[in-house]
Amino acid sequence: METGRSPNIEIITNTDVQEITGKAGNFSVKVQKRPRYVDSAKCTGCGYCSPYCPVTIPNPYDQHFTHKKAIDILYKQAVPSSYYIDPDHCLFLKNKECKQCTKACQTGAIDFAQKPETATYQVGAVILTAGFKDINPAGLSEYLYGISPNVVTGLEFERISSASGPYQGKILRPSDLTKPQKIAIIQCAGSRSSVSGNSYCSSVCCKYAVKDSIVALEHEPDLDITIFFMDMRMYGKGLDTFYERAIESGVKFVRSRVSEIDRNAETEDLTVKYITEDGHLRHETFNLVVLPTGLEPSQGTFALAKAGGIKLNKYGFCSTGLFDPLSTSREGIFVAGGLREPVALPDSVIQASGAAAGAAELLQSARGTMIINREFSEESALGNNIRIGVFVCRCGKNIAGVVDTSDVRKYASELPDVVMCTENLYSCSEDAQAKISEIIKKEKLNRVVVAACTPRTHEPLFQETVREAGLNKCLFEMVNIRDQCSWAHSHEKEEATRKAKDLVRMGIAKARLIQPLDELIINVIPTALVIGGGLSGMTAALSIADQGFECYLVERSAQLGGNLRNLYFTLRGDDPQAYLANIIDRTDRHERIKVYTNAEIQSVDGFVGNYRTVLTTRNTEGPVELQHGAIVLATGAKQYIPDDHLYRKNENVLLQSELERQVALGSYVPKDGDTVVMIQCVGSRDMERRYCSSICCSTAIKNALKIKEMNPKTNVYILYRDIMTYGFLEDYYTLARNRGVLFIRFDRNNRPEVTEQKGNLAVIVKDNIIGRKIRISADKVALSTAIIPDRDEKSEKALSVPRSSDGFFLESHVQLKPVDSYIDGIYICGMSHFPKSIDESIAQAKGAASKTGMLLSRRYVKAEPIVSSCDPEICIGCSLCAHFCPYSAIQMTKAEKGKKAEIIIAACKGCGVCASYCPTKAITMGRFTDGQINAQIEAFGAFANKPEGVRS
Repeated sequence: METGRSPNIEIITNTDVQEITGKAGNFSVKVQKRPRYVDSAKCTGCGYCSPYCPVTIPNPYDQHFTHKKAIDILYKQAVPSSYYIDPDHCLFLKNKECKQCTKACQTGAIDFAQKPETATYQVGAVILTAGFKDINPAGLSEYLYGISPNVVTGLEFERISSASGPYQGKILRPSDLTKPQKIAIIQCAGSRSSVSGNSYCSSVCCKYAVKDSIVALEHEPDLDITIFFMDMRMYGKGLDTFYERAIESGVKFVRSRVSEIDRNAETEDLTVKYITEDGHLRHETFNLVVLPTGLEPSQGTFALAKAGGIKLNKYGFCSTGLFDPLSTSREGIFVAGGLREPVALPDSVIQASGAAAGAAELLQSARGTMIINREFSEESALGNNIRIGVFVCRCGKNIAGVVDTSDVRKYASELPDVVMCTENLYSCSEDAQAKISEIIKKEKLNRVVVAACTPRTHEPLFQETVREAGLNKCLFEMVNIRDQCSWAHSHEKEEATRKAKDLVRMGIAKARLIQPLDELIINVIPTALVIGGGLSGMTAALSIADQGFECYLVERSAQLGGNLRNLYFTLRGDDPQAYLANIIDRTDRHERIKVYTNAEIQSVDGFVGNYRTVLTTRNTEGPVELQHGAIVLATGAKQYIPDDHLYRKNENVLLQSELERQVALGSYVPKDGDTVVMIQCVGSRDMERRYCSSICCSTAIKNALKIKEMNPKTNVYILYRDIMTYGFLEDYYTLARNRGVLFIRFDRNNRPEVTEQKGNLAVIVKDNIIGRKIRISADKVALSTAIIPDRDEKSEKALSVPRSSDGFFLESHVQLKPVDSYIDGIYICGMSHFPKSIDESIAQAKGAASKTGMLLSRRYVKAEPIVSSCDPEICIGCSLCAHFCPYSAIQMTKAEKGKKAEIIIAACKGCGVCASYCPTKAITMGRFTDGQINAQIEAFGAFANKPEGVRS
């Protein structure tokens, strides 16, 4: 929606790129626009045309479980919200018959005269985000897809489980629309297999299989769900905990690759044959089988690559470099998301932001030109009478599947000062937003209440719609009947509906008292501060500087480089030390970057756009004060140092980084018959650190392959729980096995032991395949230890940026804002956010630089009116508010009658802590005054025991 509303983004759908000519900074992009046979400028998205169309076809959005018409819209929230005609099924386009849609359309939007059009666009940079698609499971005959209706793909199961899906959120099997009691989810269908041609790991399948299992159990708690897997690759922030949650919910996990499925033609049940880890053959019958299929390049990728003159890798994804992960083989053309590799949503967002930074660097001289500023009409006067409009969202069946939204609408329409109330299928859709704006003007509303989902993600959208209709954005109130009603009480429909009425009534009570509020405009200092001089910090600083902004780079140690100094080779054969020397040289020589080493942060004051940081450094006399508008946190992470496995008690027990150094510098040369044992998950995926550190498995395989390369007769063992070689790293896992590296799995309750007898090392581990412990004599033992946050108490206290339970910096939104911290103007990247590989760290550093550049280039920010304010006549200067403010947004200033609290508006987040502690009630919150909150409480109490619909 935000993209569709931007005056600076032109959306061109139904279009193919034919050719990209020119060079970086001056490209010509030739495209062909296919006709949609509907004039988007005239189409209102009303949908009157669709019922009159006589042609019914399978609906691709619902994975063909439902049907649609030949003239339709892909889904209600599609952008643009314009209908289109399917030329392959339209009777008029095929046989010159029908035209019923033309007669039904009231705006004359149907245009069968449309022809393909060719257009050329002049651009300075190109970003490719063509995405990926599911592999075609019809080629997986052993899974009976296409033969049994009860074998579905992961995406099909997701639509089945969705509240807006074909079965309205009920878990039903397609053959007879009955509830399946037992469900099997089979991982790696078409991935990690040379038979399918996709030997890589598709990265996201394990994650969404676990997610879909939890969602299904939320719908039907008595389901029996089993996930068959080879490795559960739940790497990434918070995902191992999510895995544990699934186990606690009752999901069963079986480590096995399913060999065969048999179909019972009479019952349509499916018998899964599999071999357990200890070698026993098992048969188990299920009512539904789900295949979370692998991912491959989207249709048209090869044509796009040819048009753009870019290289693809052997799997058909875009080829990129380790140290330049978002650039294609052609300068000025960048890539992000699923076209580069199969990635999860947060990684797609990070890469998209990073690619935008690449484009911004290239086009920095033109930044700010061709910009169209959005203009709003003058705010209309409120008038003397309160006129409240209420919009109740069905959210498909996401809300309406539990809450009786029609009953809520009827109830709200009878409440005092409500002059109109209506329902929307999807209130956030483009057509619904236009409808809301139109109704506000037509009904002369001066207060708006929307009962829908969470304000956290959708409130800005509705506020903008209200503003477009001529109202102040603060004359809007949002009631969350999804999270707090349909989700929280999914099995108590009557209670959920009653609670929704309560919340709507309370929202209306508050709306009567809300008033227009002004946004404060704050100037931005066009300079950035990057804290941390490792790979991520230097990458972010260089990107910010190359975008045209001054940048301070602060490093605590005596030299730049961070963890990259400990890397000597990579799986792909790149030279990290050569790249390190190059990036340090570029950073030191850049005219817009000022580097401070041996520096410590003493204090950070201020707010978004106007920060003041004081640091001390051994290289200068006295403190250094820096003024800047944004902060990038790239403070990195470090290795966990274990106190077990004989580490530091035997010189041949090493960390993986120490082994890599010895191999690279020649202090260890593997000999014939030497045995190197590598132990994974030391200090991670346990009760103290429940997360997977993501990069340890690939590091172990890298070192194992290097040792095998130096001497193939050296014995190398890797003892593991799950091998996390996601994406294209799977190829190196296969290569290691082919070269004789032996992999032995252990479980969490039987971790390997390292022993020493007369100076001889041995590792004892229980082999799950043979079911007993084995003893391996070892010349070297390498420990793959956890990656833990590198914390500094002084800077943490100065910054007050929240951390997750794992100790890493906490992002604002795990999916949609993975580089934003909870404090405006402070961004996170690299291993300060979570353990990451080189290319992932660079991508996120670029993403943080992109966000920083967006802020600094605006030259100003608007403070949300939600902030607190203090009445100096009532304030007694007790300082409680300043002491408890978590954002340092209150300062005590001298006044005629002693000290008074003064709110730093730009730093205030509107949390309300200050108001709760104020003994004289001198502090009030914008949009959350005591009067408004009391009105909500009174509305609940006054109506709680009265018949519904009774007016006060």
